[in-house]
Amino acid sequence: MSGKLTEYLRNRLKEKKILLMTHTVVGYPSLEDNWRMLQEMQLANVDMVELQMPFSEPIADGPLFVKANQEALKNGIDWNAYFEFMGRAHEKFDFPLLLIGYYNSAFAMGHHSFCSRLAEHGASGYLLPDLPLEEMGDLQDLSREHQLNPIMLCTPTHKDTRLESICTNGSGFLYCVARKGVTGAVTKIDPIIFEFLKRCRKYSDLPLALGFGLSTGEDLKQLQGHADIAVIGTALLKIWEEKGYEAYRSLLQELAVATA
Repeated sequence: MSGKLTEYLRNRLKEKKILLMTHTVVGYPSLEDNWRMLQEMQLANVDMVELQMPFSEPIADGPLFVKANQEALKNGIDWNAYFEFMGRAHEKFDFPLLLIGYYNSAFAMGHHSFCSRLAEHGASGYLLPDLPLEEMGDLQDLSREHQLNPIMLCTPTHKDTRLESICTNGSGFLYCVARKGVTGAVTKIDPIIFEFLKRCRKYSDLPLALGFGLSTGEDLKQLQGHADIAVIGTALLKIWEEKGYEAYRSLLQELAVATA
């Protein structure tokens, strides 16, 4: 399944050498800060944004995002607050929005409610890193009914048969994880990553996103011609915390320049 999101990404790729997907944890540092982040993303012509639904045990995330998830929950971010924020963002900004979170939330909400609320509030799809393809159950059909893209994750440790199964069931685009481990650690762009992307490309013509540890405009330049989308998350939140708003804006502009 591809649909509108894939078409949108392919059209954007006619204008840019690589696309940029960014990330924010809803409710951290605050909803007001999240909104300022999204405003800067719009100014930087970001192509797609992940809105993370806070969860108490974000097992795929590194220390900074773990803290962000926990603080967002302390700030009172629940499902209603999350979807209200997503709905406002959908009405205001041009880029597609994706939920990124953990399966516990979808399970507790119920698959029907999860998909219908995402669609109602303008999501283009979702990523649930801890949900294997074989465990999706009726989420595939419900996603199709609601015109949502369940984004599949490919990792370098997947054997070819497993990778083929994931890629052929992909929707929207494929999220290729640059390395083993959790988010946050710096990733070195090297031939091993390029070979991994080639393996994914062999099994699907969907756009390929690369995430986990990218942080600079130079990273994006090195990925041109290999990946279609670069995912930047931790680096943006880290610079917001350590150097503030202006540095955050500067990094986004650096990344934007590197997509051309």
